[in-house]
Amino acid sequence: MATQESVAHEARLRAQNIGGIDETTVELESGITVLAGRNATNRTSLLQAFMAALGGSSASLKADAEEGYAELELDDQTYTRTLRRAGNSVVTDGEPYLDDPELADLYAFLLESNPARRAVTTEDDLREIILRPVDTDEIEREISRLTDEKNEISNELDRLDSLKNDLPSLEQQRTDLEGKIEDKRDELEAVKAAIEEAEANADTQQEGQDELEEKLSELRERRSALEDVRFDLETERESLSALREERDDLEAEQEDLPALDSLDREEVDDEIDRLQRQSQSIDGIISQLQSIVQFNEEMLEGSHPEIRQLLADDDTESTDQAITDQLVDDGAETVRCWTCGSQVQRSEIEATIDRLREHQETKLSERDDLESQIESLRSERREIDQTRQRHERVDRRLDSVTDEIEQREARLDDLTDRREELEHEIDDLETEAAELEAEADDDTEDDDEESLLELNRRANELEFSLGRLERDLETTTDDIEDIESALEDEDQLEQRRDEIRDELEELRTRIDRIEREAVESFNEHMDAVLEVLEYENIDRIWIERVGKTVREGRRKVEQTAFDLHIVRSTADGSTYEDTIDHLSESEREVTGLIFGLAGYLVHEVYEEVPFMLLDSLEALDSNRIAALVEYFESHTDFLVVALLPEDASALDDEYDRVTEI
Repeated sequence: MATQESVAHEARLRAQNIGGIDETTVELESGITVLAGRNATNRTSLLQAFMAALGGSSASLKADAEEGYAELELDDQTYTRTLRRAGNSVVTDGEPYLDDPELADLYAFLLESNPARRAVTTEDDLREIILRPVDTDEIEREISRLTDEKNEISNELDRLDSLKNDLPSLEQQRTDLEGKIEDKRDELEAVKAAIEEAEANADTQQEGQDELEEKLSELRERRSALEDVRFDLETERESLSALREERDDLEAEQEDLPALDSLDREEVDDEIDRLQRQSQSIDGIISQLQSIVQFNEEMLEGSHPEIRQLLADDDTESTDQAITDQLVDDGAETVRCWTCGSQVQRSEIEATIDRLREHQETKLSERDDLESQIESLRSERREIDQTRQRHERVDRRLDSVTDEIEQREARLDDLTDRREELEHEIDDLETEAAELEAEADDDTEDDDEESLLELNRRANELEFSLGRLERDLETTTDDIEDIESALEDEDQLEQRRDEIRDELEELRTRIDRIEREAVESFNEHMDAVLEVLEYENIDRIWIERVGKTVREGRRKVEQTAFDLHIVRSTADGSTYEDTIDHLSESEREVTGLIFGLAGYLVHEVYEEVPFMLLDSLEALDSNRIAALVEYFESHTDFLVVALLPEDASALDDEYDRVTEI
């Protein structure tokens, strides 16, 4: 993983009523800034102010204040976050540095309660922490959408290939039709000329000739109508065949769909409601724990003057040091308890606060598990809804197709009846015309000439044949033009298919890539840090990607998991694999911080926010803290770290220090 190049920046932070801070202004340059001081000197509150201005979600309002703000000036831009008390909650407003703080909250603000940092200590799902910012459901939906589009394009390109092969035969067919049409027109013109000649030479009486002409005209109309009916019949049969084929496909699709009675959405809704109520209950506990922890921290910091004064007023014993001073003096071993008024060890209160924090982390983990179950159930509910929608779509279309088939079958019966009716009428008219022509022929002497009826019949047949050929030519020409038009899009379709393949490859490998890079990053930096910090009895701490079967709703799916391995060595040089439980507090903290750094680098958080925040490093000795801080410096523009004075002294004097907040 490449080291990030540092660019010189300057920043100024102003904060009021954030955490335990009344009001402060801090200026810093890029690189390491050390917040040096004892506990309860508002170092963590200042980190909260940074998080507030940057857009983080963990800043708190001072307990005795109604409103507060954090303002960050960076590169000639000003970013502001305001906090205002509204009943029992605190609302935020303003324009902070980040619109979406998720990545920074997870991987840049590595305070004690940071979920990525704590994942090792609490043995959380490491893979879930790394993939938390990734919307895997959206990726799957996009993969499905792109796959459908690619299949449609592939089918269209296959169709174009088939059409391309059909094009030469269609062009030949068009040429043949044009030749046949020309021959038919010549033949028709010859017959029309023969009819004119026969009519001019007729010696029959005009009355009989007029009656024959009337019959012949009526006969032409009936034959034209018959041709139209035959054409309509052919069209209806083609449409009916296509509809029946579609009906068969819909019935097959309907049969393949899961049965509706197996899709119990109500049961899923009830389970989601139950889990949401459980999650809300845990949220209430978390909120109460947060308030208790914050209150007690602020009391240790001396943030409640009225309560301090009340305790001072109730104190009847003389002391060498004021109670209020004891409450804010980090050097004091005992403090006045603000609940019972007795003297208690500061370490006992701090230990209680630590236990409350641990319980809060446990509840946060429970809530995260519930949210994961809820999201899985929501995914199952979406699948149920989609299946029901497919059922409804198929049912509606099947009903529509069935109705249309019935209508076309009725239309086909009507056309068949009409065809038979016209054929009978034509037979009758031909008989009548033949009788009239026979009467006219009795008065003529030329019996060798083709009769006028036969000539008209031939003319009608030629006109019908010519009309069909012209329709066939029109259809063939349209087919050729459609193919030529469609082939114009072939290159564009092939280009889009290639683009989709690339997009699908990226989507399908995105999760795998993130997992792989996270593991590689953690293992690489863990090896380097263990060497720098000189943990002698640890050979290696590393993550292995393994496959396992997990349950998502009612389904079992294959998924990767991150297994953390600890390899130690004994005095005689042999090695063995240890467990997380046996890591020292120092080793756990380092492992958690490196895991947070891996997420920071894999998700390229340095492109989103130029800050990284650290605190609660007391589990490490001073020299290791200095080495770890300097190691982290190369990956961010601003590294702000809260340290005790003795730990801060191990860092080079060239680094900026803030001692008064």
